Amino acid sequence: MIGTLDVVVLDAADYRGLAAFYRALTGWEQTHADEDWVSLKANDGWKVGFQLAPDHVPPQWPGQRHPQQAHLDLRVPSLEPALERVLSLGGTLLRRNERWITVADPAGHPFDLNWQPGSTGWTLLGPVLDCPDPWSLSRFYGALLGKELTQDNGDGCTMIGEAGDRPVLFQAVAGYNPPRWPDPAHPQQLHLDVLVDDLDAAEEATLALGATKVASPGGTFRVFLDPVGKPFCLCTEPG
Repeated sequence: MIGTLDVVVLDAADYRGLAAFYRALTGWEQTHADEDWVSLKANDGWKVGFQLAPDHVPPQWPGQRHPQQAHLDLRVPSLEPALERVLSLGGTLLRRNERWITVADPAGHPFDLNWQPGSTGWTLLGPVLDCPDPWSLSRFYGALLGKELTQDNGDGCTMIGEAGDRPVLFQAVAGYNPPRWPDPAHPQQLHLDVLVDDLDAAEEATLALGATKVASPGGTFRVFLDPVGKPFCLCTEPG
């Protein structure tokens, strides 16, 4: 393990408005807000951040011309009331399935409402990263975060970590089109912040896994690309 998964971060031009949407939708508590960032405390140790991206280009789901890059899986006790709440707060219906419904938030980020019988509220299962090869990317993030492969059904989806302990999921997409950070025309949409004790030591270990360093914009974090081009940050201060 190189670091601990700290925050799942969504980009938006109206980052405060997007944070307010998720807060009203889920009941998650706001824990931090400043001139370019809002954080919410979700369940099971999850933190979800909303970051100012002035030139944010919304994804156009489905397809890879303007891809989502990743999405959140939310668990809800009942699908139809959950959908009604999303729509009432400014979200959009994208697709219905028997056990889940795909919707988009006001910034255009798709997310899934997953039926979880017996649950009592809105909970985050985890982020789902799009990629060409889920098994390979699972190995990278498993080594980075110290999480074992816990799901590989051979259906193009994998998971590292246990449900309830901040797992990360991966799904195969045809014609995968990576972000080109920091080009706003090809946005990251979502990224992970990984908390580490020592940036220099963590950087060396992360590069050895196959990541690429792209920026050191501040003294407390550095930006890298994973093997399929998705940005993530190593940080020494929690978000």
